[in-house]
Amino acid sequence: MQQIAIFGGTFDPVHWGHLIVAETALNQVPLEKIIWVPSAHPPHKKAASFQHRLAMLQAATTDNSGFAVSPIEQLQSGTSYAINTLIDLSNFYPNTHWYWIVGLDTFQTLPKWYRGQELAQLCDWLIAPRYLGSECITQTDLICKQVEQKLARQSFTIHWQLLHTPLVGVSSSMIRNLCRDRQSIRYLVPESVRSYIADHNLYA
Repeated sequence: MQQIAIFGGTFDPVHWGHLIVAETALNQVPLEKIIWVPSAHPPHKKAASFQHRLAMLQAATTDNSGFAVSPIEQLQSGTSYAINTLIDLSNFYPNTHWYWIVGLDTFQTLPKWYRGQELAQLCDWLIAPRYLGSECITQTDLICKQVEQKLARQSFTIHWQLLHTPLVGVSSSMIRNLCRDRQSIRYLVPESVRSYIADHNLYA
């Protein structure tokens, strides 16, 4: 049985922090590949057009054979929900053990996701922490266990592990704000992404 991870998000835009998390997952877990899935119609966010975000992801990941980018959510009608994405991808990749890469903040909200309890059991979860130091790693572990306990009280199980990733203090919102203020984003994103943003005058 092959092992594949899904890395979903708005990626508005993709940056080095995302890429470091994905590379860490490849090295920490015996994965055949990571499928990046940009959200076509995110339920709680407004974002640049799907085609722009997809193109930036493709540019950022093209030189890594362990990465693939899927436009599958563009084929879904209405709001993009994670469980539908997993079900759709399972049709293309049968006989697969699935993982889902997610940041700690997002993982905390999993019990409130659309069919989140069901989704929790359909894949293993790889959690990217947002804190530094041993004390903060302990705090991250505690938060994840709280999610596990919340699901257990509803008779749902979940398997998760922390990714041992170096933390990078960069976010998509920071990059968008810098672009809006006509500030440099060099070294915050891959050069191919920086060029794409400049060529298409995104976020200005």
